[in-house]
Amino acid sequence: MLEPPASAVLVEAFANTVDVEEAHDEIATPAGLADWLKDRGLLASPGEISTEAHQNYVTFRAGIREELGAHVGDTPDAELLAAADRVLAAHPVLVTARGALTPAAELPAERRPLAALAIAWSELVTTGDAARLKRCAEHTCGWAFWDVSKNRSRRWCSMKVCGNRNKSRSYASRQRQTIEPPVGRDPGEQGM
Repeated sequence: MLEPPASAVLVEAFANTVDVEEAHDEIATPAGLADWLKDRGLLASPGEISTEAHQNYVTFRAGIREELGAHVGDTPDAELLAAADRVLAAHPVLVTARGALTPAAELPAERRPLAALAIAWSELVTTGDAARLKRCAEHTCGWAFWDVSKNRSRRWCSMKVCGNRNKSRSYASRQRQTIEPPVGRDPGEQGM
């Protein structure tokens, strides 16, 4: 089984701070975001996160989730991606002498974790591993997951749940099409 790199684990966890199915958002408030960042060691002190900084994290998360959806064939919302890019442009990173990326020193403490998340995403894109991080194709779920399939073809977070839902709907749709008469024709009419 292919283990995800630390950068994938972090980006996946960030994308999954919103649970579409349960209508729950771990980072819906600045305080919730601060707790989430602190729990992952990204924020040293649990200081306050400004409303503007909070909105930047939420915008970046929306952009990441759009990209993850594109990995299963969804068409990403260009406006959400552009908004995420604008947020990232305001969060510079530096290249160290050893070639590592690091959040710029001048960034306020509340914004450094966003730069760290961007660096994690950048690592995945650079290595090609971003293609293994996907958003479930079952839109009522939308859970981010690491695709462990050999050919990177997995579309659902769980074949037993989301994949089964999708296949059941497709089967039911095909059954309705074979049972229902064509529109505009009387079921008793014989074809001529």
